[in-house]
Amino acid sequence: MNNLLPLMQREWLQHRFAWAMLVLVPLALAVLPLTFGQVEFDGDVTSRAGPDLALMVALISMIMTTAVLFLIFWITSVFIAVATPRRDHGDRSIEFWMSMPTGHTASLVVPMVVHLLLVPAAALLVGFLSSFAVSLVLVTRFESLAGWFALPWGQLLGAGLSVVARVIAGLPMATLWLLPVLLLAMLSNALFKRWGLPVLAVALGVGGSVLAQVFGQPWLLQSLGRLFTEAAVALVGASGQGLSVNANEDPMALLQSLPSWAVADWWAAVQQLAAPAFPVVLLVSAALMAALVLWRQRGAGHSA
Repeated sequence: MNNLLPLMQREWLQHRFAWAMLVLVPLALAVLPLTFGQVEFDGDVTSRAGPDLALMVALISMIMTTAVLFLIFWITSVFIAVATPRRDHGDRSIEFWMSMPTGHTASLVVPMVVHLLLVPAAALLVGFLSSFAVSLVLVTRFESLAGWFALPWGQLLGAGLSVVARVIAGLPMATLWLLPVLLLAMLSNALFKRWGLPVLAVALGVGGSVLAQVFGQPWLLQSLGRLFTEAAVALVGASGQGLSVNANEDPMALLQSLPSWAVADWWAAVQQLAAPAFPVVLLVSAALMAALVLWRQRGAGHSA
């Protein structure tokens, strides 16, 4: 583990300022307009929510804030992870990392773990904590500061943490389902530099369309769709029950049901790993990782 820490510390030192901005800028853009701008709900929604309006506003704002920050970090992390194979070659820093007691596989895998698992998980926790500030502003606008303090925080915290834990527990499964696409993007970036993603997008899009329209073989597009679908439900919705909040539901009943829903939804996602397609995903991922390691070995010490 001590040999891997420098690789993890490198990611922190290189990206900590950008990560801080990804939290502070969206939060400021959300809080300032909500504080000084005009915020309105549809009259029908307000009347149906009744005395639970403050709770519904707090719940929606917390879910939205956490989800938005998670998506921002996850999308950003995917692009950073895709670019990691190439970044050590342009400035010849690969020669330094070869002098460290870590192999080529670790140099590729550790940044992927940091950006695809650790950073999104941290974003969920930071987003959940940041959502308190957004809910404070919104509830105070619609009710009062006393109304925000009077919210059932025990149930809110329990429900929120259960949902956050559910998504964090689903991150490894979602990443494994998407791993062939991610590794293929990394390999394309390694081979074609800045043109890697456009080349891959055209190859998959045109190739899938030609196979489907000309040869009547839609397996490529269907496989890509299957991977993204499985990854999405690995995060939330594997049980067939999504996460939604509306004025027709009792917010307190929803809060009380979320912990049991999170456990059931996670277990349904785990069961999806028994699908026949999952071993194929792992085999393809292993082959692509081997190709990446081979490319890095052959390119070590050469500027590209």
